[in-house]
Amino acid sequence: MKRTIYTLSLAVLVAVLPGCSNEPTTANADSVPARNIPDETPAKKVEPPPKVNVPSGTKLRVALLDPVSSDKSEAGDQFLASLTDPVVVGGKTIFAKGTKVRGRVVDANGSGRVKGRAMLELTLTQIFGAEGKSITISTKPYMAVAESTKKRDAGIIGGGAGVGAAIGAIAGGGKGAAIGAAVGGGAGTGTVLATKGKEIRYGREYPLSFTLASSIQV
Repeated sequence: MKRTIYTLSLAVLVAVLPGCSNEPTTANADSVPARNIPDETPAKKVEPPPKVNVPSGTKLRVALLDPVSSDKSEAGDQFLASLTDPVVVGGKTIFAKGTKVRGRVVDANGSGRVKGRAMLELTLTQIFGAEGKSITISTKPYMAVAESTKKRDAGIIGGGAGVGAAIGAIAGGGKGAAIGAAVGGGAGTGTVLATKGKEIRYGREYPLSFTLASSIQV
């Protein structure tokens, strides 16, 4: 009897096992691979840093990188320079020492004959900020006028007349002296007309100071 029950039980077990193997297996939650769920959190907008106002009247002290002069430069010529002092606003350095600037010759006149005096007028037009970005600027003009030579001119003319009078006196008496004085004076004046007064020549590294005519946003 026991043998018969054992045999029946074994038969039932063998019949049930294949069915169990077909049932879905419940997996551990930790074993399920994570799905790539897109992050729906909106990205934060990066605000650009606030701009700084460099006010009009700010001094721009520079050293020339290109020479300029009253006798060789012409109106419209451009030149480069660099800041010798940083530009600081509110304790923050806006333009560091060495920052490049571009300028323009507004007018240039070589020294004239007798009356004319050499004149040179300059202005700055651009400053190169971070990463070489060019910023348009406007400055008050820098103007230089050559030193007067009136005293030297008068000395040359007077000296020429004296020498001419002496030569004329030797050559033809009183009348010759009068003629000689006129010729000598003319010769002296000719020397002044042929000799230019002082020119304005600024070489490389020459220091200049400009003033912003209008504010700029950086």
